[in-house]
Amino acid sequence: MSEENSPLIQIIEGVGASEETNNGDAEITSVLMFSISIAVCSSFVGGCSYAYSAPVQSAIISDLGLSIADYSLFGSILTIGGLCGSIVCGKITDCIGRKATMGIADLLYIVGWLAIAFSQGAWSLDLGRLVLGFATSLGDYAVPVYIAEISPKNIRGSLVFLSQLMFFSGMASVLLVGLVTRWRILALTAMLPCVIQLLGIFSIPESPRWLVNVGRDDDYEAALQWLRGKNVDISQETADIRCLQDYIDDIENIEGESFFNVFRLKYAYALTVGLGLMALASFGGTTGILYYGTAIFESAGFSGTIGTMTMALIQLPPSALGVVLMDKFGRWPLLLYSAGGMSMACLSLALSFLLKEHGWLTFYSPYLAFIGISVFSASYPIGMGGIPYVIMSEIFPINIKGAAGSLAIVVSYLSDLIVSYSFNFMMDWSSSGTFFIFTSINLFTVFFVAKMVPETKGRTLEEIQVLLTRIVP
Repeated sequence: MSEENSPLIQIIEGVGASEETNNGDAEITSVLMFSISIAVCSSFVGGCSYAYSAPVQSAIISDLGLSIADYSLFGSILTIGGLCGSIVCGKITDCIGRKATMGIADLLYIVGWLAIAFSQGAWSLDLGRLVLGFATSLGDYAVPVYIAEISPKNIRGSLVFLSQLMFFSGMASVLLVGLVTRWRILALTAMLPCVIQLLGIFSIPESPRWLVNVGRDDDYEAALQWLRGKNVDISQETADIRCLQDYIDDIENIEGESFFNVFRLKYAYALTVGLGLMALASFGGTTGILYYGTAIFESAGFSGTIGTMTMALIQLPPSALGVVLMDKFGRWPLLLYSAGGMSMACLSLALSFLLKEHGWLTFYSPYLAFIGISVFSASYPIGMGGIPYVIMSEIFPINIKGAAGSLAIVVSYLSDLIVSYSFNFMMDWSSSGTFFIFTSINLFTVFFVAKMVPETKGRTLEEIQVLLTRIVP
């Protein structure tokens, strides 16, 4: 190996040494849990924003006199706002910090919800949802990165996955509460977690890893001590963070600061894993099923209302289970289980529509659709719904984290947009064919995870990021 790679060896050895003196299994402190509780408020509101258009469609169309085309734009414009926000979310988070980014997202959420709550026509309704999409993309990046950077390695995956649990909780809350609440009140209610986060964000520490990256050495040690407890020895952890930062500083002096550094060969593996998981999570049919679940139930001859309520409730237990299992079994097995379950679910839906299209055993068609969406709703949250964000927060070195993270969120929203836009056209072409395609994509995801995705359980961020960096001798 060439001499220029020697810092890599030193860092790996340094991290290995830390495991001998301090296994990194830090205790959960009240400061850590309070910080995470404040951070995931943003994820809850993101889930509310995502699902808001589903339960209020008939009421908004009736009250404001909108056409189906008007409401279709309202439903899809969230993704456009998210795509715009995803382009800059990494840069914003790197420039002003993780806490400040969450604060900006809160302010945008409040503006968006107020615009919707007091809308008198389509333009203000669309503007509000566009702003919600932008805010959601900021939270999609800043929250998991913040949690990953403040958490001990032994429970990092579970704590990051809490953000996805809160996202699905927000979705379920809106779907259920929206059945009994007026749409304007529902919008105002969804604003409350933003207010809680804005008040609490001043009482939590900034990410120590971001602080050291911007040269605030004294502040980063104080923040880490605050998170771990005042009587805990943090000397080895600070040494690991400082060691990698020195290495990154050397790399930046050689490469310079440029967005295009993310495309260097040594980052290709991490980028392939991060972007691949984001794209496959969407192209496996997720957006189509979540956006059009009610219509799918009705097309298959099942009650749309019962189906939607079932879909909302089924998502929560697997999300909670993912939090428990994340650092017990690891990311890799949960991803395999999730992708495999999604594949079987899409196959069940494909068979349901195939039977209906050909008039074969039509009695079973609605039940196959119900089983398919239920299995999908149980499989997606435990793995593909949240772990891509966990892995994104872990694998990118901090010198490219902003650019690579933005790119990952762009890929996620762009994939969502492609699937949500094309889904109805595909269903018109062939309902069964659409879900056979999704089945194939999810089977490919199983192969991709098995061959490409590394297990990051139990490793420090510094160790993960160094081991995934491919440096050409």
